[in-house]
Amino acid sequence: MSSKILDDMSDVMWRRHYSIRTERSYCAWVKRFVLHFNMKSRDDLTEGEKKIETYLTFLARDRNVAPSTQNQALNALVFLYKHVLKQPLNEKINAERAATKIKIPVVLTRDETKRIIGAMTGIHQLVVKLLYGSGLRIIECLRLRVHDIDFDMKFWGTSLFINLFINVEAHRN
Repeated sequence: MSSKILDDMSDVMWRRHYSIRTERSYCAWVKRFVLHFNMKSRDDLTEGEKKIETYLTFLARDRNVAPSTQNQALNALVFLYKHVLKQPLNEKINAERAATKIKIPVVLTRDETKRIIGAMTGIHQLVVKLLYGSGLRIIECLRLRVHDIDFDMKFWGTSLFINLFINVEAHRN
């Protein structure tokens, strides 16, 4: 049963131009949801609000997930019911919310950053310099092509960008 639903979910997400990562994530949540309730057919997906509420409470209590993880599961399941199963969710979902965990950000000093980047070589160093210097996400940096970079920009004056320019030029040839 879950295979057909996952195929339908992927199809709907593809037609709505969702990213492949969102599609994979949502399908994984739907699969976990179906397995959690041991569902065998689409008929088992009735009473969506109640099942979603129970599942989200399970995630918060027993799995100790982060609030953002619980929200992602909620969004995936709401998408399933609204867009794939065409079953509107009319009741409010009052699941127990996951506890917010306090995170203290880890910030490296400039010296620590220089040492880490200096310990790397080749393409790995180039990727890290691009990530650090430009604020790109990892996937954006890995998909970056040389012709995507404007070498004529005027702000290459900082030492980081001069080093980046030299490294990119070296990999370009």
